[in-house]
Amino acid sequence: MRLGGGLLVALAAGAAGAGWWLLAGLVLAAVAAGVTARVPEPGDALVDRVVIAVARLSEVAVYAIAFGAYVFPEHRAAAATAFVVVVTGAGFAGLEIPTIVVRITGALLLLAGLGLIAVCVAVPPVATVGGGLRPPDFSGVLVAAVIFLPFLRARRREHAGWRVLLLGGVAVLVAFAALYQLGAVRLGLSPTSLRDLLSAADADALQPLLTVVAVIATVVPAVVAGSDVRVRTGAPGIVARIAAVVAAYLLPVLPVLVVAGLATVTELLLGVRARRYSGARE
Repeated sequence: MRLGGGLLVALAAGAAGAGWWLLAGLVLAAVAAGVTARVPEPGDALVDRVVIAVARLSEVAVYAIAFGAYVFPEHRAAAATAFVVVVTGAGFAGLEIPTIVVRITGALLLLAGLGLIAVCVAVPPVATVGGGLRPPDFSGVLVAAVIFLPFLRARRREHAGWRVLLLGGVAVLVAFAALYQLGAVRLGLSPTSLRDLLSAADADALQPLLTVVAVIATVVPAVVAGSDVRVRTGAPGIVARIAAVVAAYLLPVLPVLVVAGLATVTELLLGVRARRYSGARE
């Protein structure tokens, strides 16, 4: 479910730095997500709660930026700000998305992704400039892996490995379809890459459907993230909410994605520490 919202903006950010090597970054992120699928949640120390809050709220800021860009492109900053205020307020107030809704949403987004892949592969791409395979940029690959990790990591432990494998495969296929249809340069320059992707594939009739998908792919995981912050850390103070609003209003999406990725890496390291500490006590 989170992957749909992340793909809306992370594809362009990853392609801008890694080009076609974005695919390698996605594979690396999927491997990392699979290997760490059974890492437990961090403990209850202050640093653990702060890291979780930063990770989830930065994800909310990413969804807000995507929501503004795709749903209200003429007022994207204001829409992103309102998104953060409303969604975090709902999550912190105790609104919880039922599990069945989460699963249905994930299934619908999966079908939408597969449909997008089919449309893009079926239509021959237009000629692109500078879209060939460059020598590997290891820093770009690493950044791509970091920014996709939060959206590929499985939060539920049941069958986590299979879910990560499925999500990673879909992400790689969507990225390949986007690179095939737009080329690395054009994809990297497009803040709303999936809209440009439909236009390039002569599928502008599907643009209204993409808007609906963008709403679902951002609102549902953002509410879940806000609720997770409340459950794991208690309702955060006004400072945390202001920080998320400022990030959504002022910052481009790449630094917000990087913060979300680094916070997720730190969260995993704290989970490993918690498991070792628990094992030592036993």
